[in-house]
Amino acid sequence: MRKIELSYTWTGQHGERRIRNALMDLLHAVQDSGSISAAAKAVGLSYRHVWGELKRWEAQLGQALIVWEKGQPARLSEFGQKLLWAERQAQARLASQIESLHADLERAFAVAFDEAAHVLTLFASHDDALAALREHAVNSAALHLDIRFCGSVDAINALNEGRCTIAGFHTLPQPGPGSLAQRTYQPLLQPGRHKLIGFARRTQGLIVAAGNPLGLQSIADVSARRARYVNRALGTGTRLLIDELLARSQLAPRDIAGYANTEPSHAAVAQAVASGAADAGLAIEAAARSRGLGFVPLLKEDYYLVCLRAALDEPATQALLQVLRSPIWQRQLAQLPGYEPQACGEVLSLRARLPWWRFATPKQGR
Repeated sequence: MRKIELSYTWTGQHGERRIRNALMDLLHAVQDSGSISAAAKAVGLSYRHVWGELKRWEAQLGQALIVWEKGQPARLSEFGQKLLWAERQAQARLASQIESLHADLERAFAVAFDEAAHVLTLFASHDDALAALREHAVNSAALHLDIRFCGSVDAINALNEGRCTIAGFHTLPQPGPGSLAQRTYQPLLQPGRHKLIGFARRTQGLIVAAGNPLGLQSIADVSARRARYVNRALGTGTRLLIDELLARSQLAPRDIAGYANTEPSHAAVAQAVASGAADAGLAIEAAARSRGLGFVPLLKEDYYLVCLRAALDEPATQALLQVLRSPIWQRQLAQLPGYEPQACGEVLSLRARLPWWRFATPKQGR
C-alpha cells in the first residue's frame, strides 16, 4: 500500500476547503483541457515542468498516468482516472474533518500573525501552578506558554543548550554549603549569565492514603515502618529533595522500600498511592488534595524561573513578568493548595537566593 504524507501552505485567498496535491492538480488539468500545454497554462507552470513531473510520477508509481499518443489529445490512462476517482472519494468522505483541520491550523497560525501575541518556550519541573499560569497568560495577555515538563536538571540543561527561553526548577530556600542542591545546580548556573525570576513557594510532603493509616510523619517513619515508597526519576528536583531528607535523617536509599520505583510526575505519584500500588511518595500538596488523599507536609521550597540575561528584555519575557506581577494572577496562585506567591515576577539576585558563590572555599592543608 502506498503511504500518504500531508502538507499545507499559506494563501491570501479563500479557496476551496480541500487537501491539495500537486499530482492530482495536474491530472485534473489534463483531463479538463485535453493537452499538456493547456494543462500547464491552467496550473501556471511551464510545459517542460509539467511534462517532467508527469514522467517522474509515472516512474515513481510504476504505472502510466497519461496515454501518450502522437497527434492525439492527451488523456488519462485507466490508472490516472482511478487515482482521480479515489481522490474525489476521499475528499468527499473526509470533508468535515478537512474543514475542521483547516480551521484548527488557521486558528493556531493566527497567533504568529498577531503582533500583540507572544510565544514563550518553557522547560520546567512539573508544577500545577505553571499549568494554571499557561491558561491565565493566554487569556489575560495573549501570552502563549509552550511548556514542556521535565526534571529540574533537564530544564536548566535545555536552557543552556538553547532549546528553551525559560527554565523552571525548585530547591529549598537558601540551600547551605555542601548541599546536594549546591552540587547539582551550581555547575549549571552562572551569575551574570543567568537571571533568576521569582515564582512561588510551595509545600512538599508525603502523599499517603486518606486518613494516613500507617501514621507516617517523616521520611524516618517511611523507613522504620517499611512503607512502600514511590520515587521520582533522577534529574528531578523532588528526587534531590528526598535525597536531602535522607541525608538529614542519616538514612540511605537502601533503607527505603521502593526507592528504585519511579513515576514521571507529582500526579503519577498521587495515582500510585490512590491505586494502592504504594503507601507514600514525596510530592506537592495540590496533587494529594485533587485525589482526596492524605498529605503530611514536610518542607517548603522555592520554585524559580530562570533565563539567560539576553532574554530578559525580550517582549515575550517582559510579558511573562507583567503577568506574574499582576495581583489577579497572584490571588489565583494563592488559591492553589500548598502555594503562595514568593517574589512573583521579580528579577532576583542569583547570589542572594542561591548563595553558593558567597561560601568561603576551605583552605587546603599544606
